[in-house]
Amino acid sequence: MSHAAATPAIHLSAGVAVSRRDAQAGWLFLLLRVFRSWDFPKGMVERDEDPFAAAVREVREESTITDLEFPFGRDYIETGPYGRGKVARYYLGLTRTARVTLPVVPELGKPEHHEWRWVDYEQALDLVSPRVLPVIEWTHERLRSRQMQQGQAQQ
Repeated sequence: MSHAAATPAIHLSAGVAVSRRDAQAGWLFLLLRVFRSWDFPKGMVERDEDPFAAAVREVREESTITDLEFPFGRDYIETGPYGRGKVARYYLGLTRTARVTLPVVPELGKPEHHEWRWVDYEQALDLVSPRVLPVIEWTHERLRSRQMQQGQAQQ
């Protein structure tokens, strides 16, 4: 299992580096914006909840995407601690869904996020904070390796 974590988290959030293949643009990443911050769909792992199950739940709740596939299994990357000891864990999930919906959260009376975008690698690097950069790079490298392996298999 690949992971890059420092100290144990006081609070663990889990999410998915959601990616999809576009015929013209190549691999795209789903990023969600809250105020000025761009990130993959993620949220807090509830008590006694499996982090992988929490990550899938968060994608469904935040983007309505339900067709995730995990060709890399439950492999993940974690950020270093931030914001009162929180650590974010990300799994790499693929989707064919292009249209994203930001559903209204009943408790808030509005969507949790302000905007969503499918972006390529370079755009993602420009949008995310330094905390999320290693996740973008990890995801990009895995997708690139997968594409190269599939290309060799087709020859």
